[in-house]
Amino acid sequence: MKGVECQNLEEQDIFNKLVPVLIHHGVPICESMIIVQYIDEVWSSGEPHILPADPLERAAARFWAFYLDDKMFSSLNDQLFAVTEETKLKAAEEASEAIEPLEADLRRSGKPLFGGDVLGFVDIVLGVFLPSIRALERMDGIQILNEAKLPNLARWEERFCSDDAVKEAFPAVEEVIAAFEHIRRQSSIE
Repeated sequence: MKGVECQNLEEQDIFNKLVPVLIHHGVPICESMIIVQYIDEVWSSGEPHILPADPLERAAARFWAFYLDDKMFSSLNDQLFAVTEETKLKAAEEASEAIEPLEADLRRSGKPLFGGDVLGFVDIVLGVFLPSIRALERMDGIQILNEAKLPNLARWEERFCSDDAVKEAFPAVEEVIAAFEHIRRQSSIE
């Protein structure tokens, strides 16, 4: 993307230290979901859009994205910082329960991805959580994305992860595990 810089502004006291920040033409755009929507509006002319063209479908996609950001982030964060096995299990169950409505949505739609045949906004938002989900599952031995319980999401994950853009951008689960282990060590020291 020509003319776009990504900048981490953690050290600067602007935008309440929100990260990530996209700088476009010298103007900062904050928050992941807002950045994705901005990119869709600015650079998707003639290409498939991330958000649906239909206003009702677009509203539904935004709802699911904000729902996931609220429910999944807090559940996974709770699991990451949980001290006892009981609280880890409770947080993992909350994360699994939070994505159950998306299982039903995929089943109803019959589509392989939330965006249909191409990655869409909900795919991107849910997909961002996959490395964390898989890392926490391996670290704690607790399954969040249970294939038997969530078969449509299991197929979705396989399709999502086979996309070339996803393969290129996703960190290895081992890298996420190493980062999470470091975070857990640091939080136990404090």
